[in-house]
This record gives sequence, C-alpha cells and structure tokens, in this order.
Amino acid sequence: MTIKAQFDHSNCADCPIRHRAVCARCDADELEALDAIKYYRSFEAGQTIIWSGDQMNFVGSVVSGIASLTQTMEDGRTQMVGLLLPSDFVGRPGRDVAPYDVQATTDVVMCCFRKKPFEELMDETPHIAHRLLQMTLDELDAAREWMLVLGRKTAREKIASLISIIARRDASIGQKGLSGQIVFDLPLTREAMADYLGLTLETVSRQISALKKDGLILLEGKRHVTIPDLGRLMEEAGDDSDGGFLV
Repeated sequence: MTIKAQFDHSNCADCPIRHRAVCARCDADELEALDAIKYYRSFEAGQTIIWSGDQMNFVGSVVSGIASLTQTMEDGRTQMVGLLLPSDFVGRPGRDVAPYDVQATTDVVMCCFRKKPFEELMDETPHIAHRLLQMTLDELDAAREWMLVLGRKTAREKIASLISIIARRDASIGQKGLSGQIVFDLPLTREAMADYLGLTLETVSRQISALKKDGLILLEGKRHVTIPDLGRLMEEAGDDSDGGFLV
C-alpha cells in the first residue's frame, strides 16, 4: 500500500536532497521539464518498493528514509547487498527489469520520474546525464566498500562503519560540516543492523555498548546518537581519513 507523503513537495528549491540529487545541476527550464514527469510515493517500513524481475516503469531518488537492496539465491537464501540512503538513485535508465528486491527499512519517501520520459530527457539534458554518471560511480565505490565491511571487518569495525556512514550522509543532506560533534537519529533498529551486517543482535548491542563506553559515541535512548569526534570513530571502523564512501 502506498501512503501519502507527510510533507510538501511542491517547491523543488526546498527539497532536502536537492543539492545531491540527479537534478542538482539543472537550471529552471530543466527542473520544469522534470517536474512534468515527476510524482512522489511513500512506503511504510517493511514494504517492498520493487521486486527483483519486475518491469521498471519509474526511476527516482530516496528523499527520506532508508531502503535495502537484497538478492535472493535459487535455494531461497537472501543477501543484503547494499543500503539506499537519502539522495540515492533507484532504477537504471535503459534497463527494463529490476535486478534486486528493494525494501523500505524505515518509512521512505521517493521522488519518482516516469521512466521512458526520463530516458528521453537524459538525451536532451547533459546536466542530468552527467550527474547520473557521477552518482553511478559513487554507487560503485559504495558497493566495493560494502564488500569490505561485510567480508573483512570485525564486528566492532562493522558497527563503527555503519554508524559513520549514516552520520556522514545525514551531515551531507543537512549541509552540515563534519568537524565537531555530529548529532543525528539512527534510523535503523539494532535488529536491522544485525541483519545487514551478518551479526547477532547480542553482538550488535555489545559492540554499541563498547563504543559508548570508550566515548566514541554518546546515546540518548536507543536511537539519538552524538559522535564527539568522527575521525576517532572512523579510525575504529578502519576507514581512510577522507571519509571513505557515501560522503
């Protein structure tokens, strides 16, 4: 079931992801052309946005919330292969069938474009095509880093990595700096974190408590997070000094 979005989308200039989205470099005329093929959809947490193998009749960006990309093997086993955070793009121009299941992890709002008109607009609008290429390359970097997180990092490094990824994206969307304290609400439950990172719930809880005890994060309740020093947290995550991917 699609639910109505909870905020006004009538003015693209006020969009929270405007500076990161596929339309980031569009001028007024190009925004008007996009607006003619645009619509918004909202999804409840747990709802499937796209099933693998479905015909794709839209592409679009996550405006708010988090979704997961999941691939199912022939024997029914599933693997989460990535996260979609605000400003991430869903769908591929020129590809008719969805390669992955996309599921809303939290409540999600998407800015969608009808696929065929969007593909036609790409041919006429270099700003859109160039920005989409940049976003695709960023996604490739993110996928490579995700392989490292899942395959080689310790439980502590995995938790530190995921928290820092979400913190950096939250700061970027809010156009806030990465120096000083970073404060945000963690959108994932500990159960979801365990699922995505291939850990048990007990391990996630234990590692979060350890990061808190060591002063790397501060917690108010289970979701309100303060990071006193992002650099220290990223050292624990084993990430490089420039912030790795998803900056």
